[in-house]
Amino acid sequence: MRSDTSYRAAVIGGGPAGLAAALLLGRLGVPTAAIFPATQPAGADRRTAALFAGSIQLLRNLGIWPQLAPLSERMLGIRLIDGQGGLLRAPETIFRAQEAGLEEFGFNVPNAALVAALTEAIVREPGVTVIPSSVAELITQDSGVIIRQQDGSQMLAALVVGADGRQSLSRHAAGITSRTWDYPQAAVVCAFGHGRPHRGISTEFHRPTGPLTTVPMPGRVSSLVWVESRDEAARLQALDGFAFREALETSLQGLLGSVEDIGPRATFPLSGLSADTLGQGRIALVGEAAHVMPPIGAQGLNLGLRDVAVLAGCVVEAQPGSEEAAVAAYARARAPDVASRIAAIDALNRSLLTELLPVHLLRGLGIYVLGAVPALRRFVVNEGLQPSLATPAAMLPDGLAEIARPSTPPMTIASGKT
Repeated sequence: MRSDTSYRAAVIGGGPAGLAAALLLGRLGVPTAAIFPATQPAGADRRTAALFAGSIQLLRNLGIWPQLAPLSERMLGIRLIDGQGGLLRAPETIFRAQEAGLEEFGFNVPNAALVAALTEAIVREPGVTVIPSSVAELITQDSGVIIRQQDGSQMLAALVVGADGRQSLSRHAAGITSRTWDYPQAAVVCAFGHGRPHRGISTEFHRPTGPLTTVPMPGRVSSLVWVESRDEAARLQALDGFAFREALETSLQGLLGSVEDIGPRATFPLSGLSADTLGQGRIALVGEAAHVMPPIGAQGLNLGLRDVAVLAGCVVEAQPGSEEAAVAAYARARAPDVASRIAAIDALNRSLLTELLPVHLLRGLGIYVLGAVPALRRFVVNEGLQPSLATPAAMLPDGLAEIARPSTPPMTIASGKT
């Protein structure tokens, strides 16, 4: 079967970043195809995403926040606890949203609910055509990118948005090289109940094997990201419910009282990836196709949603036929934010793993100074939430109205043949 259908943009990938990209482009009047398999593992992702204010505003602008809000929990503060046990142990430090002039830092949102809400919105969006398929090959031509699907059909897109994850076919097709690395760690994730209220505070224990993080969920429930050596993570995953609860209570040091109901657990290894550029030719990369980092500081999906917001602005600003210029502008705009976040998170994670005493002293001193200097605390909080370089229009109230333009006509396919 063949298809001569053409689109200005085609988004490949059914994760949060890809779905958000397709929905945003469609809302902004860009004729868009969203390509992802018909059967996605609904409910299989037990993780949550701590989304900061800009990301939440994007979800509001897309119209899906009302159905996510009841399932999410406000983050009013971030607590750092130095669990290294070194000579210079920093005092407990809490960053509060009020210090940054905010009602909250953001919300902790279940990943599965986020994917479901975005998918439902895309199906209803007139500017997006959902194509339930997998992509077999991408072929770049002067007239656009030919997208060949697994069933043999094909289409042409002036621009491809690669949101197809760490093993990105889009990245390979664009000729974009990347750097990858592994950490000797894995994360155990789950939700758990507890006896004491979390009071909207997210907590990170900085420990020799990596961070143990709890993030508030509705009620007396928190989500857990427990980073250990890979062998220890496998051991924790294999424990029965009673033994795991005891181990978690010990590691939390009584912070949330008694640990109660524990949800299904999952384990995944920690690794990193950095694409050398976020776009080349007619192919732009967003989310984990472009960058992967350890689950520290809640940077991963927030970074991916900023990719989406910036890319949409570049595409809408460019005239049809100028997609390569839009991709180049996007890659330039995102480079500083992405590179700085990857470097900072990698350095922090490695500082926890090292046995070098000077590194522990410097890290402990840094946390102490953050706790003691209010102006520095405010600066670090604001930079952690959103880079000071610029806030993408799509992450501002009424931002879509500022950048939207009338729908562009469909492309005229040159031949659809190779």
